[in-house]
Amino acid sequence: MVGRIILTPADLEEGADWLVKAEPRFAPALALGPLPLRRWPEGFGALLDAIIGQQVSLASAAAIKARMQAAGLMEETAVAQASDEDLRAAGLSRQKARYASALAQARLDYAGLAAAPDRQVIDRLVALPGIGLWTAEIYAMFSLGRADVFAPGDLALQEAARGLFGLDLRPKEKELRAMSEAWSPWRSIAARALWAYYRAMKGREGISG
Repeated sequence: MVGRIILTPADLEEGADWLVKAEPRFAPALALGPLPLRRWPEGFGALLDAIIGQQVSLASAAAIKARMQAAGLMEETAVAQASDEDLRAAGLSRQKARYASALAQARLDYAGLAAAPDRQVIDRLVALPGIGLWTAEIYAMFSLGRADVFAPGDLALQEAARGLFGLDLRPKEKELRAMSEAWSPWRSIAARALWAYYRAMKGREGISG
């Protein structure tokens, strides 16, 4: 069963109202201003972008994507038919070329994925080479708009939780995942609030887009 989908600013407001009542310590983060909607495209291109952006700067990722576009290698069929040499010539590392090819050849049913429960979405994505848990959770959160997904492995979320909740140490992924259970069914709102708090703490975005 698919739960709430975040589609509009009104959905964000509803989630934020619920969250601050459930956990008043979110109030300083939610007082920073309206939370960003952050709805990203879904489908093959979104996941290919995630692979391109792994472990490189935003500028480097943009440059690689531009080369991929110039080579006509941003569509699923083109990538599935491309050789390793073609993908590497367009700027991908050997490892990322393998990941991109595997994603294209998987021929995911993206419409079916959008209609699947959160757990199934994440499990299906992490079964692919190069798609880790963080990428799967971020895809579910922003490309599919899932309201009750969190990404506790995200370092910015961990650091923001440390600051917002006055913790002595930055919580590890397992600890933050356990904490986030109390924020269901609006864990994606909690993530947005923590990223906003991180931006205020550090003067930089914790996530792009």
